[in-house]
Amino acid sequence: MPKNEEHQLAALVEPLRVEPGSRIDVAKGLDPRFDPGIRRKQGEGLLAESLSQLADYQSRLAAQDTWAVLVVLQAMDAAGKDGTIRHVMSGVNAQGVRVESFKKPSDEELHHDYLWRHAQRLPARGQIGIFNRSHYEEVLAVRVHAEALGREKLPQGTAGRHLWKRRFDEINAWERYLTNNGICIVKLFLNVSREEQRTRLMRRLDLPDHNWKFSIADLDERRLWDEYQVAYSDMLSHTSTQWAPWYAIPADRKWFMRLCAAAVIVDALNTIDPQYPTVDATRRAELQDVRQALMAEAPKGAAADPFQAHQAGSDDSV
Repeated sequence: MPKNEEHQLAALVEPLRVEPGSRIDVAKGLDPRFDPGIRRKQGEGLLAESLSQLADYQSRLAAQDTWAVLVVLQAMDAAGKDGTIRHVMSGVNAQGVRVESFKKPSDEELHHDYLWRHAQRLPARGQIGIFNRSHYEEVLAVRVHAEALGREKLPQGTAGRHLWKRRFDEINAWERYLTNNGICIVKLFLNVSREEQRTRLMRRLDLPDHNWKFSIADLDERRLWDEYQVAYSDMLSHTSTQWAPWYAIPADRKWFMRLCAAAVIVDALNTIDPQYPTVDATRRAELQDVRQALMAEAPKGAAADPFQAHQAGSDDSV
């Protein structure tokens, strides 16, 4: 990536980071239309560069087989989680990416602790995992919907007024454990405005081929907008840590949201900087022996090393 574009992406990521220990008020302190002065055509070019770099990092991540990357997506309905996944992951190897969506917990899941089902779906080393909604629903939807907490079979006396602070601490500790064991956590809060959400819900109603996306439950959740803003504010304030910070992604402009998401993920991969494994002298000697044996098998008139010959021909045609 050209140095100028690399600096632009780095400069874009920093103001999105939720500083650990800061107090966040989503309604007053985060702008869903934050504009750093990047125009759309320029942004599309930066996004293309980011996706190319992401594909390269993914290849190195898989080859090194040391780190995994977990992308956590949280947002209100219609903020653009699915579109972000589709666009940002468009250029990577599908075999190395797994998307997990978490709905209401099943009976089996309710018989375990609240992090159990999420732990079952963590990415393996060399993989990128995406949680489309995540363990943070346990301090968002479960907090807003008191009846959901009642289904969790908690021991008597553990669901008092300190429950949410305790869960924030538990989640922070769990994420630190994951980070210490080779899972790089990238947490993205897609911050959409109430009016933009209304526009997107209307679009789902107005376009026949989008009707399937609309759910009456979306309206039920929309009526609880203020309660969710409080819950998101507390979540960001208490769980943005040095080892797993949150990034507040302005989501009212889709193209900019996708650029920001891609830039943050690339920045995280740049931090862990996975590398292709190197081979020692003994292994190189073995490979040279294999190379000589394959070259000796070349039919009469064929290049001993057809790949090298093809590369040389390609260079001559430039």
